[in-house]
Amino acid sequence: MENEKQIALFSEAIQKIELEIKKDVVGQEEVVENILIAIISGGNVLLEGIPGVGKTRLVRSLGKVLNLPFSRIQFTPDLMPSDVTGTNIIEKDETGKMKLSFQKGPIFSNIILADEINRATPKTQSAMLEAMQEHKVTVANVSHQMAEPFFVLATENPIEQDGTYPLPEAQLDRFMFKLIMTFPSTDELKSIVNMTQITLDETATAVIDGDTLLQMREITKKIPVIEDILDYTMNLVASTHPEIDGNATAKKYLRFGASPRAAQALITGAKVRALMHGKYNVSYDDINALAYPSLRHRIRINYDAISDHLDTDKVIDLLIKENQKNKK
Repeated sequence: MENEKQIALFSEAIQKIELEIKKDVVGQEEVVENILIAIISGGNVLLEGIPGVGKTRLVRSLGKVLNLPFSRIQFTPDLMPSDVTGTNIIEKDETGKMKLSFQKGPIFSNIILADEINRATPKTQSAMLEAMQEHKVTVANVSHQMAEPFFVLATENPIEQDGTYPLPEAQLDRFMFKLIMTFPSTDELKSIVNMTQITLDETATAVIDGDTLLQMREITKKIPVIEDILDYTMNLVASTHPEIDGNATAKKYLRFGASPRAAQALITGAKVRALMHGKYNVSYDDINALAYPSLRHRIRINYDAISDHLDTDKVIDLLIKENQKNKK
């Protein structure tokens, strides 16, 4: 009975959030759902999309709906690590003596939009990614903790590579999901234009707060995962490694496979997705649906895949089919 009540409350909260976001964001339902899964799970998201598809608007709207402070950092080649994390400054205390005081950077917020993260130098990227991983910043041997919940959504522009510093594979692995924000359909484009003619500001209102979000995170930890689905997930991640015997798809199309973080992302995210869809147990559908955002930035296709006109998502399709066949 308690489980049913928790599912009902969880699903109701998600529906309210999605309804409010729809006031500001047209389409992109799958992207919105996966971002919510990542926020509730405590993960971070890498969002790829051409300029103007609403990435910044989506994150600002999320901040309003979740009633959390929002901060936007525009990454440029001259951005320094201290511009992100903050720095020590000298100031006078009440007695007139000089003292060092830590001035917090824009990273100290609950929801961070790291816009065009691949435009910053590797040193600045590393400072940002350390904060994402550890949820703290260390300056002059003093650690400063982030407020929870803490969520980073980093964006990349796929069509502009001049003057950029692509994230290395080890740093990409820090992101729970990589999501693709596609160009809207003609009808969606029409709705976007009509919406922005009325106002450019977000109209969504708060429906939950940070404490409620953290409670929702705790609820998801109780969702059971049966042994068969756990084995299926581990086999799916293992099947991305071409060096393992029996992985036909990986041997043919992949240069290297996913890390253990992919398995963690799949199981953690699947628990949230199950609750969002009104279930109290993880299904194969949950794992398969999240395989794309969990794996697409953690595997690398080879020349054979390119010559066969296969992108990363199509290779993941083949991996899922191979895994389902082996399951039977």
